[in-house]
Amino acid sequence: MDIFNGMIGSFLVALPALFSIVNPIGGALIYSQVTIGRPHAERITLAYRVAVYSAIVMLVSLLIGASLMSFFGVSIEALRVAGGLVVAASAWGMLYDPKENEDRKQDHAASAAGESDIAFFPLTMPFTTGPGTISVAIALSASRPSTTEALLPFYTGTSAAAILVALAVAICYASADRLVALLGPARARVLTRLSAFLLLCIGVQILISGVQGAIATTLARAH
Repeated sequence: MDIFNGMIGSFLVALPALFSIVNPIGGALIYSQVTIGRPHAERITLAYRVAVYSAIVMLVSLLIGASLMSFFGVSIEALRVAGGLVVAASAWGMLYDPKENEDRKQDHAASAAGESDIAFFPLTMPFTTGPGTISVAIALSASRPSTTEALLPFYTGTSAAAILVALAVAICYASADRLVALLGPARARVLTRLSAFLLLCIGVQILISGVQGAIATTLARAH
């Protein structure tokens, strides 16, 4: 039961964090504009490839991100504090100026609009899973439990969340034209702001856990 609860708990934390920073719905609106000159079948195939690449980027960041930082001497507490700050700062920008975030993504995607193969660069990186997504994934990885038996449920839950977000990317990008007709930019920005507020809360929570861990470690050393 503890294993199941740990898996569900990590899944419920990772899913809104990754979904908010990737923002498949907002990205689909820009994807529709960038790929407008391509055949419909090619756009759908491209959407699926972007989703697969996005899943790989998120999974690699989740599974080895924190371990890689530890290899370079960065403590888990420092990683949580830094990751929480980056996540909260990204969410703050999305919350108060979503148009600037959209314009930046559009510039990234449009820079290679005439290229033949744009699935990985720039549509996956940095358009769909850029530095913000990698930072969120590493911050989530830094919140992993310290006990060995809890690691498998944690990584199972977070990996499932990453795969579900990638699936949402595939669905939203493949249905980009219908989403544009249904939502439009104004409604998409409302959804972006709602998800950004949730992401801000998650970033602050990761930051608080890092500060608490650092204080506890300092007090333990003092005694």
